[in-house]
Amino acid sequence: MSKPLAGCTIALAESRQLEELAQLLEKDGATALRCPLVGILDAPEPAPILAWLDRLIAGDFAYVVLLTGEGLRRLLGFAERAGNREAVIAALSRTGCVTRGPKPMRALKEVGLSPALVAETPTTEGVIAALRTQELSGRTVGVQQYSPAPSPLFDFLRTVGATAVPVLPYVYAPETDAQHVADLIRDLAGGRVQVLCFTSSPQVDRLWEVAAQQGLQSELQQGLNQSRVAAVGPVVAENLQRRGRAPDICPEQGFVMKNLVQHIKRALER
Repeated sequence: MSKPLAGCTIALAESRQLEELAQLLEKDGATALRCPLVGILDAPEPAPILAWLDRLIAGDFAYVVLLTGEGLRRLLGFAERAGNREAVIAALSRTGCVTRGPKPMRALKEVGLSPALVAETPTTEGVIAALRTQELSGRTVGVQQYSPAPSPLFDFLRTVGATAVPVLPYVYAPETDAQHVADLIRDLAGGRVQVLCFTSSPQVDRLWEVAAQQGLQSELQQGLNQSRVAAVGPVVAENLQRRGRAPDICPEQGFVMKNLVQHIKRALER
């Protein structure tokens, strides 16, 4: 009996868990085309992160919003190098932690903690909905960002009388040079890729940016029209929708690699 993904080429934009995702797909017979679009690096200037952690330890925050698991792990990395990791973990245990989805919740569990609030939907809107149940006027809320872009979360906190204190512990950087990304776009346009798999929103941004820089917008559009697009969860799906290409495959819950692979298998079997 042939494997369920035999003969299927799946392009992977993932970087951090690239091999884990590739192996899951290859086990079922797929050819994994590795093209990591963005990498994740510590924020280049530690001083603002350390100042934010000092405020956390001092008890300045009534709540801490954790938008990504990577963000919490990076914050703990900064704390480790500053010699106050245990103090930061203790401070988090005394603070109302609000998580967006399973990844930051899992990162909390790694250090023996649980969130006070969990967004029902793993989006910024879900976080806002969770915070609406709390008395926030006059409170200070620490917010772990994943992007410097404006967010409706800060508008919400301002309108309810809370003070938001953001921290951005990591940055995205190109992982693969533009020529390799251009090759991926040409593979898509040439019909050599059956599924294009996105696992974070910045990967979507990077693909469209390179297409614009290289004059390959029409090739990208052609490739996306004839390939299936998979998104790991609603944040990635929303970015794709804003660009006019809603994903064909996207889990409604369980936004992890294994579940995404299962959804890809079911979609291709149909």
